[in-house]
Amino acid sequence: MNQYKFIFTIILLIILMACSNDDALPKPTGFLRLDYPKAAYQNTVTVPYEFETNKMCKILVNKKNWMKIKYPKLNAELDITYRKVDNNIIELLKEAEKLTTKHAAKADAIYFDAFVNADESVYGKLSNVTGDAASALQFNVTDSTKHFLTGALYFNTQPNYDSIYPAIEYIEKDIIRLMNTTKWRD
Repeated sequence: MNQYKFIFTIILLIILMACSNDDALPKPTGFLRLDYPKAAYQNTVTVPYEFETNKMCKILVNKKNWMKIKYPKLNAELDITYRKVDNNIIELLKEAEKLTTKHAAKADAIYFDAFVNADESVYGKLSNVTGDAASALQFNVTDSTKHFLTGALYFNTQPNYDSIYPAIEYIEKDIIRLMNTTKWRD
């Protein structure tokens, strides 16, 4: 009889252990939490143009009135190119378009937003390049008669769109602010 109790106990333990709830369950979706400082803006002036930039940026201007707006905390920079319009607006617009389409090979999609500020004679376009392209955002603004400005955002790292997307969103707001506050200085 003791032998049957022993066998019954062993079988019962095997059944209970086999029915334990140690099934592998998928982990819940996690999201990377990145806290960027609230943007505060300052007026940035060069001879032919001015606009507002994020105070966290470091601004470098060269002799051609070209500019680098560096985001040290985000490991990114916005390269700004200024050109005078001299009956060559079509050429300048094509050149700006070529900069955007150059990234099409690595892009998943390219979205365009038109921009108009008739009060300040500022017209342009913001291009958002999704995917692992070298430059995720480009823009251009012009008054179409004297001034033409282009900008391209670059990260000092291998492009991985999913990883840098929060930083792209943050800087995109700064670019929109820059475009909205652009004024030509004659």
